[in-house]
Amino acid sequence: MGASHSQEEQQFQLQSQHHQQQQQQPQPHEPARRESWSLSPEGNTKSSKNTTKTQSSMPVKPWNFQGPIPHNYEHILKDADSPVANSSNWGNLLDQLYAGVFLAHKTKKYWVEKKSNSNCFVVYARALSITWAENQNYWTWEQKKEESCYVCCSGSMIELAKLKRVCWLEVHGKFDIGMVSPGVLYQVSFIVMLKDSAEGWEIPINVRLVLPGGRKQEQRENLMDKSRERWIEIRVGEFVASEKDAGQMEISMYEYEGGMWKTGLIIQGLSIKPNN
Repeated sequence: MGASHSQEEQQFQLQSQHHQQQQQQPQPHEPARRESWSLSPEGNTKSSKNTTKTQSSMPVKPWNFQGPIPHNYEHILKDADSPVANSSNWGNLLDQLYAGVFLAHKTKKYWVEKKSNSNCFVVYARALSITWAENQNYWTWEQKKEESCYVCCSGSMIELAKLKRVCWLEVHGKFDIGMVSPGVLYQVSFIVMLKDSAEGWEIPINVRLVLPGGRKQEQRENLMDKSRERWIEIRVGEFVASEKDAGQMEISMYEYEGGMWKTGLIIQGLSIKPNN
């Protein structure tokens, strides 16, 4: 028992030292940002001729369509994995947006909530920065059919991050606030599952939302009280964006000060959707 305890202390020290080294260099598994998620306006550099062409290509809402055109949808769909209906066929396009569209090589999903006509997103685990995620001693990756009730499910195969054993839990994600619908109250949550065999969660985890400009929301969540063997939401925070807002919001989940070895957590991703 003494030798095993000493070995765990050495592993904890190694993880702590490795984390300090990672802070000085980019995470190797953190996905590169794609330019299509930038909010840099393109119209300022185009001629009046091109501007006229762009304006004329905007879809005309059919007489029976209620509500505004989904915010920034054309810019978002530039990152779609598969072709979507042409904007001239508004009915088919709306059907696809309601059903959900995979983005950025199936690391994100975009859909429009029919009730509020608001943009919704999920950022899957592969698009998050998870400390030790590429070390198979601590995490593994698994392809599984999407079945969470918290996102617009298509039954497609997605990639999940499965925790084997760590004492240093640290997960970070970023998202462009300009993609959400202005004036709508949004909730940001991690979508996770705890297995029946999960251990080491006696110490509450920390969750944090940092909005562009530095406004921060932080809280602690006790996973010991959460359901097992089903997908659950760990609420991180809420916000309302305006049309003038720009920049990245940062979402985090972490616990590494208690030193307890944690097991049995599965991460599907982050959901960003209206708080109805």
